[in-house]
Amino acid sequence: MNEDGIYQPAWQLPAGVHAFVTTRFGGHSQGAWQTFNLADHVNDDPAAVIANRILLSEHIGKITGSAAPIMQWVQQVHGCTVYTAKNSTFTPSPQADAIYTTCSNLACVILTADCLPVLFCSTDGQEIAVAHAGWRGLCGGVLEATIASFKSQPHQIMAWLGPAIGSCHFEVGDEVRAAFIQAAVPEDEAATHEAFTSAFKPGKWFADLYQIARIRLKTAGINQINGDCNCTFCGDSNFYSHRKKSPTGRFATLIIKTK
Repeated sequence: MNEDGIYQPAWQLPAGVHAFVTTRFGGHSQGAWQTFNLADHVNDDPAAVIANRILLSEHIGKITGSAAPIMQWVQQVHGCTVYTAKNSTFTPSPQADAIYTTCSNLACVILTADCLPVLFCSTDGQEIAVAHAGWRGLCGGVLEATIASFKSQPHQIMAWLGPAIGSCHFEVGDEVRAAFIQAAVPEDEAATHEAFTSAFKPGKWFADLYQIARIRLKTAGINQINGDCNCTFCGDSNFYSHRKKSPTGRFATLIIKTK
């Protein structure tokens, strides 16, 4: 992590492709949102959010050695819509929970504060995407929809799982567990059961978003899956965690290609 509050995942990517995750540090927000909140829907000072977004673009340009990129944002609604960014011009934030592009110098950005961000890249570096996988989107098929947006075959796509709430703190009810088990294909049903452990309360379970995401990605044909559990609830000194404290900000997970 550098002094700008941004780090690059330990993920081997094709030449010209760069992935980043922001933290709570290095921005302009105050109070509950301090300091690098990038979300404009959490009641933070709008001027601070704009300044943080400009700062992020400048930082990415400096790190990649290119011009400050266009940052493509979306209005996330815990759904499965994938927005395809077709040129390097900013488009007002569409309603979607994943972004795919083949454009250069256009950063695909997802904001989270406990939900699972997932990055995708084709092995030739020509196609990139990011998905917001909260439990609803993950159960509904946002990862599969993102993979389907690629021209590359699934075995030619890599995925990376970013910081999210871990199974140590992600408590859900019977209805969430049942939804995932019902959505699982038969060969994944046993593994999906194993992704839920008893929370020692009636009708409550600890859910492992990382394990579920890996199951869904592998079933979809993705074999190159990187990233380990980095719990936002445990690590709320570095990342925003909505379950740990609300109101709070959102950090960004993004991918960009410069060639």
